[in-house]
Amino acid sequence: MKEITVTVIDNDVEKALRILKKKIQNDGLFKRLKVKKHFEKPCQYRRRKMREAMRRQRIAASRSRRRRS
Repeated sequence: MKEITVTVIDNDVEKALRILKKKIQNDGLFKRLKVKKHFEKPCQYRRRKMREAMRRQRIAASRSRRRRS
């Protein structure tokens, strides 16, 4: 697991908390915790993994189309 660190500058805890939440969200920790919260049937697991793969393929395809233009 990656180590996430945030420094508090000038006792601005609110800003540091916002930065921490953003880093955690970008890391995907919230998503992993949400998935692990409840038991997932094997068929649901496969379906979710397939949807995630399709989403990654769509994003990669749209990025490659933008580069060509």
